[in-house]
Formats: sequence, structure tokens, C-alpha cells
Amino acid sequence: MKYYIIAGEASGDLHASNLVKSLKLNDANAAFRGWGGDLMQQQGVDLVKHYRDLAFMGFAEVIQHLPEILRNIKFCKGDILSYKPDVLILVDYPGFNLRIAKFAKQAGFKIVYYISPQVWAWKSSRVHLIKEVVDKMLVIFPFEKAFYEKYNYPVEFVGHPLLDVISNSPYSSLSDFFKANNLPDKPIVALLPGSRQQEIKNMLPVMSDAAKAFPWLQFIIAGAPSAHKEWYEEFLDHTNISIVYDKTYELLSHSTAALVTSGTATMEAALWGVPEVICYRAKGLAGTISYHLAKRLIGKKLKFIGIVNLVMEREVVTELIQHELTSKNLIEELTKINIDKFYRENILGDYKQLNEKLGGPGASGRAAKSILDFLHKSKLEE
Repeated sequence: MKYYIIAGEASGDLHASNLVKSLKLNDANAAFRGWGGDLMQQQGVDLVKHYRDLAFMGFAEVIQHLPEILRNIKFCKGDILSYKPDVLILVDYPGFNLRIAKFAKQAGFKIVYYISPQVWAWKSSRVHLIKEVVDKMLVIFPFEKAFYEKYNYPVEFVGHPLLDVISNSPYSSLSDFFKANNLPDKPIVALLPGSRQQEIKNMLPVMSDAAKAFPWLQFIIAGAPSAHKEWYEEFLDHTNISIVYDKTYELLSHSTAALVTSGTATMEAALWGVPEVICYRAKGLAGTISYHLAKRLIGKKLKFIGIVNLVMEREVVTELIQHELTSKNLIEELTKINIDKFYRENILGDYKQLNEKLGGPGASGRAAKSILDFLHKSKLEE
């Protein structure tokens, strides 16, 4: 069968690549074309556009780049019509993907959505569009199934794909990690400031300031593959800050704590068993406007922004948001994580419960099976 897959971010590229791998195991004649990144390309996807060219965040930035976004949408529609896939698989990235879904449905294509838009957080009105244009929704959080049930829309919970990614990740010894990256023999705090320039500029300065209070620790930045090295360079003059590129999971496997920008990385740190502090702030006029608009839209619906806390329905790890994200507060939280044994053990105990709630390994395989079952059933009904 012919599959067209659209993923607009690094995390989507990761999960789509594993889905492609599982689909190929069950469909010997599978052919793939899509939008995504290096990982999808490595699995044999004929890549149309890289997610680096699609990464616009915040209301103001989206408006600023609207002409380019509209050109991308037009081009994507034409490419789908030309390729004529048996199914269109959309991976998160709702602003773009829901527009494509509406078009594809009208054009008569089958549509599967893997990793639901966060309609439970904001823009719940999108549920009505999803019901109209998405033939099969595969969700990765248990609470999403209950959310969609309120709208009489059946979805399938397949589990969180990060459990597969982490369980299959190669492991190195701590001594080998130190040697391979020319690092001192000191406890590690991982810094995950995000992958976009805007996130790195907003988060890394305050993380770097906090690091100065802990000379007995080493703070290692997880360099994102899509980021330019110059975005990090000014922070590498500190004696206890260094960087490793393309080794985020290896870094987390050896870390005693992490400072993490809100997003998928917060879940990654938790599943690696690393006590963390969730960080987020927007700076400048455009960023501040975006933050306050988002707060008004989702503030009444959700108590937390960290997905770890949302899944557990309570604050498992501390969130420092906007004005609360200061070096003083980061220092206080890191001190508790490193010195207060009871505080640390509570976080690790909650992480074990989190793993159980997320359905265990096998999400990519379950998603692939569900897609193929759906396609075979659709063929029989035609």
C-alpha cells in the first residue's frame, strides 16, 4: 500500500519513523512519502519537506510567516493528489494537519490521525472537525479516550510510543560516556532547552545562571539535531557547562536531574527516571502576547502544562512558568532533588505509576496493526 505521512516536529519525526518501521514489518509492499525529518528518511520515506522548514511557534510567529505556511499547505495538497496514497497518516501538528485532513477527506482519501492534537487543552472546537474528517484516531494518553467519548467519537488508545523508543535505546556505561565526550567524572544535570531558536534563547540563559550555584555538578546541554551550534556557543564558557549533540537519551540515562523546557522532552526525562523541573517562559512583546493568549485559552481547563503532571492528574514534578522561572527558583528545586532523599524518592515512585498508566511497550506495533486492520476493512466495504 501507499502511505503519505505528515509530521511537523522532531518528536513527530521520531514516532512516525517507528510507525513506518512497524508498518513495513506487516506490509511487504509498503511505499512511503511524506513530510518529516531524518529519522523518517532513514526508514525509507521519500521526504518532501523537512520539519526544520515548518517550525513556527506562538501566535505572533505564525502570523508573521502566514504566507509561507499557506504556500506549504497548497503545495502539500497538490503533492497528495499527485501521489494518490491509500491512506494519509497525520502525526500531531494540528494547525497544518487538520487543514490537510479537511482537504483530503473532500478529495476522497482515507485519513488516520496518530497522536491526537491536544484538543483537551485548548481549541476543543476542533473535535467537531476531527469527527468530520478523520476516519481513525489513535491516541497515546489514557485520558484522551475518555475526553473523546464525551463527544461520541470512538478513538483507540494504543499506548505511548516513547516507551518503545526508550526500551530499545542503546545503553552505554557512565565511564564510557564520560570518556567518549571528554567529560569530567562529576554528577550530571541534563539541560533540555528545546529545539527551536526561540525556545533556546528564552530558556537556556536562566538554566545557565542556575548552574553557577552548583560547581560540584556538571550541566550538559542536549544539543538538538535541528538546532544551529551557534545558538548554544555563548553558554559554553562556564566551567561546569558543556554540550553533547544527538545523544539526548544517552545523556538522560546518566543524569541525576534535568531542567526541561515544556514539551515532549518532559515525558522523555520522566520515562528515563530522571527527576526534573519543567520550565517555560516567553520573552519579548510577541512572546508575552502569545503566553497570555494561551493562558486565557487553556488556563481554566488545565491545572498543569507538563504532560507528566496531566497524565498523573497531580503535580509530580515542579513547573516553573513565566515569572516563576528564575535562577533562584531553579536553584531551590535542584537542591531539593539532589539533597532531599524523600523528595527524590517520591518523584521516582510516581514515575513508576506513570509507566503503568501509559500502557507499556508496543505502541508503534499496535498503531500499525490498527491502521492495517482499518485499511483492510475499508477495502472489503468498498
